[in-house]
Amino acid sequence: MKPPSPSRTIEEAAATWAARLESGAFSTADRQELEAWLAADPRHRPVLADFCQFSADLETVLPALAAEGRVELPPVARRQPARKPGLVWSLAGAGALAMAVAAAWIALPVNPAAPAIERIATAATQRQTVTLADGSVVELNAHTSIEFSLTESERRVRLASGQAFFAVAKDGSRPFTVETPAGSVRVTGTHFDVRADPDALLEVTVEEGSVQVRLGENAAGNSPSTFPLQAGNRLTARPDQVTVDQLSADEIADALAWRQGIVVFNGTPLSEVLARFARHHGRGITTTGGAGDLLFGSRVNLDDLDGFLDGLESSMPVRVTRDELTGVIVVRPR
Repeated sequence: MKPPSPSRTIEEAAATWAARLESGAFSTADRQELEAWLAADPRHRPVLADFCQFSADLETVLPALAAEGRVELPPVARRQPARKPGLVWSLAGAGALAMAVAAAWIALPVNPAAPAIERIATAATQRQTVTLADGSVVELNAHTSIEFSLTESERRVRLASGQAFFAVAKDGSRPFTVETPAGSVRVTGTHFDVRADPDALLEVTVEEGSVQVRLGENAAGNSPSTFPLQAGNRLTARPDQVTVDQLSADEIADALAWRQGIVVFNGTPLSEVLARFARHHGRGITTTGGAGDLLFGSRVNLDDLDGFLDGLESSMPVRVTRDELTGVIVVRPR
């Protein structure tokens, strides 16, 4: 029997990895195995990237190809419905589906120069962890959306607003850049957190390694400027001010506690505290009569809005009311 060609073997392996990535059941061991496969041959990354790029359309494409007689779907692929749009199948069917994907890959024209694009978004109170096509792991906070593009020369994430923690796979040949409205963060492999606020706030916290932050013209009213950050640094950029702080290990842990649904406030204006809850829950929360200027400090469960509001009334001189018509929550001095 004639052995399969190396290129065909790579395509089938990449198809299997694409199916496993989209399945949602991707463990730390799986990620390590993927990183080893990617590092084994420079041809692996671009092939996997291209499979991930068109995977979201396969549920439409594969039936069409099957109807034309150009591809025969495995029984498991015909039977198993997807859990969400895109190439989402159970791991039990990943191997069979991979063969169909590889066949579709051969049947369909693909532009290898086009970047692979992944789009991920979270809803209110939802946090999600995803592994990107390059092996990097991203943890998204609620109401966060990212767009990841992968080419042979770079890796790029667009984060319009929200918060995400990045564990970037090391790849010196392809820098990893996170773009936000207020500026960008550039690395080759490290662990860091980015929070982009609609009001042009950019906050970057580095847990491991180093990053380079380039701010746009809107940050502090200055011309574009670059800030190198090391592990333990946190940069906060607002329209009127840019600060870089050195955090202790405990402070870093507090800054990243949102990944477990916890936020630590320390002398924070109540208006900012309530804005975090409002965004997380997708609720309207306002303050009146100077209540927003009161300083708040505590470790709170961001998922428990009712518990937080009850505790707020008992610990601060404020009263919480809810508008029955609009559902807006109003916090005012007591």
